[in-house]
Amino acid sequence: MFNRINLAVALCLLQSEVSAFSVSSSFSLSHTTPLAKSNGIQLYAEPPTKPNPDANLTPVEQENLAQTFGGYTVKQRLREEVDSPFRKVRLFFFAGSTGSAMLALYFSLLSTVKAYVGGYSDAIPLDEALNNCAVNIGGAVVCGYLTYRDYQAGQENLERIARGGKLAKLAVSPGKDDDKSLLTLSDYRRTSRVLICAGGKEYIENVCKSLNSDQLNDQNNLPQLLQDVDVLVVPVLLTDSDNVGDTKSIWRDTIPSDADSNFDSTRSDAVVAFPWNNAAWADYLKSDIKTADKQGFDVLSKGITITVKKNGKILRRATGAPRWPEFVGTMEVMDGSQFGMPGDSEKYGGP
Repeated sequence: MFNRINLAVALCLLQSEVSAFSVSSSFSLSHTTPLAKSNGIQLYAEPPTKPNPDANLTPVEQENLAQTFGGYTVKQRLREEVDSPFRKVRLFFFAGSTGSAMLALYFSLLSTVKAYVGGYSDAIPLDEALNNCAVNIGGAVVCGYLTYRDYQAGQENLERIARGGKLAKLAVSPGKDDDKSLLTLSDYRRTSRVLICAGGKEYIENVCKSLNSDQLNDQNNLPQLLQDVDVLVVPVLLTDSDNVGDTKSIWRDTIPSDADSNFDSTRSDAVVAFPWNNAAWADYLKSDIKTADKQGFDVLSKGITITVKKNGKILRRATGAPRWPEFVGTMEVMDGSQFGMPGDSEKYGGP
């Protein structure tokens, strides 16, 4: 009787908390379909005016938050608890219910054996004993599954948070040659969307020519249009699926074709930043490249793009060169003032 009530309560709790299990780590790369991915990453293209909340912590407190256990830092685990504050409560309840059902199953099996053998004055009818066994098995399976699923959801959320931390720590060098500063992507908050374009040498050269040369006698105003919609482009040269090369040298040494008139690799410097510390970039892009390879995409020749919204979440992942007119024209719809960061309404209008 206890396990029937326990199972019913578990199912009710699952129904009321179903929204808490929405974390997903799966995604696909496609030419045509924008991909949504919950990556709580905060990346932007100009130094922030908002103070760092960790600045008020003592060195000891910062060191404690940076300590890792189970592959994740204390700060990342605290962030996961903020995202899903009742996960541990559910895990405790479902795991306890699983143990309770297993214990009750043990006694139900004893009762079944007594009823089957006979000769015991306290034995219950065999049908009732078998029914109790079935209920307890069902309760153990359901509660065990709910425990496992909630645990996996928490691990996926931790992985997402950890990847966001990795991305925020990636270093870039501004495109202007006279600017020798190095910044991490966490320094680019609240002002820009980030477009990461990763691919082989030919892919990077094509991106460079599309931004820095006039096509068909038309003046190329893409850098200005990207600046108007607050986009920072970060080209990343992939020498192979596991390594990142010297992107800036390839970008500067790009040789234009006959169709690329008035080419100047510095024209787009205001909206371009180059990766620094190639090993860290290769480590971050490894999972995206692996996913693309599994789906049959040649990342080196076709390239991949990762678009990060102003609110810090991944807008989409796609293969191929950026479609600049579509990208610029739809950016304020996909990530406009209604869905962007506070203050966008003052610049773009809207609610």
